[in-house]
Amino acid sequence: MINSEKGFTLIEMMIVLLVISVLLFITIPNVTNQSNSINSKGCEAFIHMVEGQVEAYKMDGNTEPVTIDALVTDGYLNDEYKACPDGSAIAIDTEGKVVVSN
Repeated sequence: MINSEKGFTLIEMMIVLLVISVLLFITIPNVTNQSNSINSKGCEAFIHMVEGQVEAYKMDGNTEPVTIDALVTDGYLNDEYKACPDGSAIAIDTEGKVVVSN
């Protein structure tokens, strides 16, 4: 009888798994480093957006001190936008500048 079944041997499967494992070990650290960079850039962009809303708030003639809560109450920001995408809280100082508070 001739054995005509084709398939992978155990050694071939182990080699494939080894190659896939090595590729994962190389790519996963790079992905996590890029994630941190994306979060910091997202926070910078968010701060610039809130600063624009502060200026719009002032141009509309609002004289009360600008706070995050005042921007949310008057409809300049949504309630979910009280913090950066990375979770850092933001605040508005007395000059109307948006800063990251710890």
